[in-house]
This record gives sequence, C-alpha cells and structure tokens, in this order.
Amino acid sequence: MKCFEYHKEIKNQCTKQSCRYWIESSDCNNCCIIGANKENFTLQDVGKIFKVTRMRICQIEKIAVKKLKDKILATI
Repeated sequence: MKCFEYHKEIKNQCTKQSCRYWIESSDCNNCCIIGANKENFTLQDVGKIFKVTRMRICQIEKIAVKKLKDKILATI
C-alpha cells in the first residue's frame, strides 16, 4: 500500500515532511495526491498551499501549458 493510500484510508495526517507529495494542508491529510483527488482547487487555494501568490500560480500554469503545447507540436 502506498503512503497516500494509507493516510486516505485511516484518515490521519501525514507527518513525513521529506515525502515529495507532502504539503501543509490539513484538509487533505498533508498529501497533494489526496488533495488532487478530493476536490477542485482555485489558484488562490494552490497559492496558499505552496505559500506563493495566486498570480505566481497563474504564471506557472501558463508556462506549463506552453511547454505542453510546444511538446505536442514538436511531435507532429
């Protein structure tokens, strides 16, 4: 059983801060995978989790979308 499956099943907060999926959010047991499967997040919500502004999350989103489009176009 994977870590996030375990914490989802027992409904307990993860304390392993060295985990690559750990975030400081009690709503999703400190696990970004549980949070992503649980609800839709606004840019503001994501910013609070990662301690950056909503605008910075928007910038990161735009960069990621551009990279994905460029990669798709490169394979055509």
